Amino acid sequence: MDPPAGAKAVADMRDYLAEERTFLAWIRTGLAVMAFGFVVARFGLFLEEIRISQSAYAAHPHQFSQWFGTALMAAGVGVNLGATRRHRRVVAELNRGQFHDHGPSREAVTLALLLASVGIAIAIYLNVVD
Repeated sequence: MDPPAGAKAVADMRDYLAEERTFLAWIRTGLAVMAFGFVVARFGLFLEEIRISQSAYAAHPHQFSQWFGTALMAAGVGVNLGATRRHRRVVAELNRGQFHDHGPSREAVTLALLLASVGIAIAIYLNVVD
C-alpha cells in the first residue's frame, strides 16, 4: 500500500545500505585516481631510463609528469573528501526523511570530465615527448 500524498517517506535499511555502497564506490574511485597519479608521476622516470639506455647524452628531467601526477593524487584526495561530505549529507537527509533525488551527480560528471581531459593531455604528452 502506498503512503498517502504529503506523508514523509521513511528511509529503511536498504536506503542506508545503498548509500553506503555508493560511498564505498566513491572511495574506490578516489583511491584509483590517486594510484593513477602516482603512476603518472613515476612515468617520467621510466621515460628517462629508456632515453638514457638508448643514447649516450644526458636526459632531460620530465617535471611535467611529476607535477601532473601530484595534481592527480590531490584530485583523488579531493574525491575522497567530497565523497565523505556527500555521504554525511545524504545520511542526514535520510534520517530527517527529507531525501530528494538531486538528479545527476555533479561530482561524477566533474570527475568524468577531469579524467577525460587527463587522458587527452597524456596522449598529447606522449606524442610530443618523442
